Amino acid sequence: MHSIQVTVGSESGLHARPASLFVQAAARQPAKVTIGRPGQAPVDARSLLSVLALAAGSGETLELTASGDRAQDSLKALAALLASDLDAAA
Repeated sequence: MHSIQVTVGSESGLHARPASLFVQAAARQPAKVTIGRPGQAPVDARSLLSVLALAAGSGETLELTASGDRAQDSLKALAALLASDLDAAA
């Protein structure tokens, strides 16, 4: 199991559009990935409702954890996405 902490880069935080893009990317990963606040129970990164329920704001630090095939590759890809401004990726 691998984990990494990432700062949310989207100006609006992980709201509808950024969360949707993140969840779609998580669903394409070969590893099972969870997301949450460090020290708190994580949620499935492939669940839009769960990710939205985090109500993560811009600049907030979240922890991604992955297990399974190519876990580190999955974390690297999702961390880069989460750190970017997904509001601007139209």
